[in-house]
Amino acid sequence: MFIIEFFRVRGTDEAHAILDRVEHDATDLDDAKVRALSLFETLEMPQKPDALRIMDHNGDEVFVWGPERPSASI
Repeated sequence: MFIIEFFRVRGTDEAHAILDRVEHDATDLDDAKVRALSLFETLEMPQKPDALRIMDHNGDEVFVWGPERPSASI
């Protein structure tokens, strides 16, 4: 089980505002990444997100991505 969070980033202090959170039952992180990137463009949210992050079942951040920093991963 992975949790995908979509968020905005405030430029002045890098604070994050979560726009939506989706649980995804995936077999592995690669599957969760594909789902997250697909949802980034298609999920209806109150605002367009700046980035997303994926957390594992323990709540540990395992992946971060944004169009401005596509290679940012952990």
